Amino acid sequence: MNTRSLVLLLGLCIFFNTVNAQKRDSIEAPIVLSNDTLFFIYNDFEGVSIKERARLINSRLEKLLNEPNFTIDSLKHIEREGISRIYYADTPLLMVTDKDSHKAGIPRKELATQYFEAIKSAFIDLNTGKSLGNLFIQVLEVLGVIFIVGMLIFFINKFFRFLQIRLLKYTKLRLNEFQRKKGIEINYTERILPLISGIVKVIKLSLLILIIYLTLPVLFSIFPWTQPIADKLLTYLLNPLKNILLAVIHYIPNLLTIIVIYLVTRYIIQLFHFLAEEVANGTIKIPKFYPDWAMPTFNIIRFLLYAFMFVVIFPYLPGSDSKIFQGVTVFIGVLLSLGSSSAISNIVSGVVLTYMRPFKIGDRVKIGEEIGDVIEKNLLITRIRTIKNEDITIPNSTILSSPSTNYSSSAKDLGLILHTTITLTYDTPWKHINELMISAALNTEGILKQPTPFVLQTALNDFYVSYEINAYTDLPQQMAGIYSELHKNLQDMFNEAGLEIMSPHVFAVRDGNMIQIPDAYKPKDYQKTGFKIEGDSGKK
Repeated sequence: MNTRSLVLLLGLCIFFNTVNAQKRDSIEAPIVLSNDTLFFIYNDFEGVSIKERARLINSRLEKLLNEPNFTIDSLKHIEREGISRIYYADTPLLMVTDKDSHKAGIPRKELATQYFEAIKSAFIDLNTGKSLGNLFIQVLEVLGVIFIVGMLIFFINKFFRFLQIRLLKYTKLRLNEFQRKKGIEINYTERILPLISGIVKVIKLSLLILIIYLTLPVLFSIFPWTQPIADKLLTYLLNPLKNILLAVIHYIPNLLTIIVIYLVTRYIIQLFHFLAEEVANGTIKIPKFYPDWAMPTFNIIRFLLYAFMFVVIFPYLPGSDSKIFQGVTVFIGVLLSLGSSSAISNIVSGVVLTYMRPFKIGDRVKIGEEIGDVIEKNLLITRIRTIKNEDITIPNSTILSSPSTNYSSSAKDLGLILHTTITLTYDTPWKHINELMISAALNTEGILKQPTPFVLQTALNDFYVSYEINAYTDLPQQMAGIYSELHKNLQDMFNEAGLEIMSPHVFAVRDGNMIQIPDAYKPKDYQKTGFKIEGDSGKK
């Protein structure tokens, strides 16, 4: 046989072997796990070739072989709708049809059972050989996680210790500079530094607790038999966070509604505030509406608008439809209604006083027995400051139920009349007395020249006549000083005229008594005389 014949024979052998291999590949394909052939499949499945079907099954088994938490009990053999199925947990591994059983010459259920047992035995053998190695690796993983978490806790402690020292030094320096600039003697350092230190410790402790809690699921997830504990711990943490996040997302439409209602109310209030300022400044004039009513009226409108806004917003608040929320709001309302009766009375009185206009800020008033300047007025109280710089707070309900005197309301237009009374005997001409009193009033600083002061005889008593001087002033805030000057001038005028200002309770025996005026006003030749007593004989 020549060389050409040998080559031709070898080529024919290779051709037939290739054809036979392709024919064999077309009628069966091996299922291999870790280089171990478990069984063969003999049929395609729903248009997938035998070779591609075997590749998919092998890929699923290899992936399952690398599953860290593999448990043999999760392998399942299920019969459903004329098809035998082999699952791992919820993941399909292999399906056996009647067509497969016909090619294999074995009933489908029996063939599927053989496949299932082959797969199960292979995994048992592989896991038995790997169990000690896996356990060793898992222990190393646990030690690694513990080491990493320990180092993390160590560095967190170091960082917060450094942060606390720097923060305390900086705060102490800033507080000392602030106290030195403001001249404050109170040592705030001893009060604030422990508070800052406590806040830093609370933040550090919270962070450490969170890290330790998150570490536990990681540790439990390493071992397959503790995986449920890890899942439960994560559920305890993630479920509340998920519920909160979902609640926030679902609440966004209501939140947008609340924001729109608030913005509309706010801009309406700003519009009313602008109009109130213009009315108060006199730029806008409303008939029979006083400028000093503008801001109190605005405050009332603002309160009503905010109350209306709250009523509208209330249904959109989270939990507003719950019985607990409604019960708490009713309870608070009852407490306010029972405990604020006096406050409500003062508020109503404040509103009434606002529109009665008995006084305004800066007026000199007398309320009850108290005289002073009004320094504050709101819906609850009125505060006045006396000439002794005493601040007196008076409830509005008290003001409304008692008489009040305003010394400033007519002082600029008509003038406030200051008046005081003196008494003199009947033997002094009243015309002369009137001239002296008017002259004393005109010489008093703060008394107006026009209208002219005038004198009234207010009483004709048994031993003396009461004379009242009435003088005008436009300075009600200085009335105490003006009264003092007027009294001084009255004394000087009558002393210069040689007239005694008799007190209602002082009387004198006129014959031989010394005149009751200062020595500087007595005549130069005036001599003090004694009593003159005459008997029947006419001798002294």
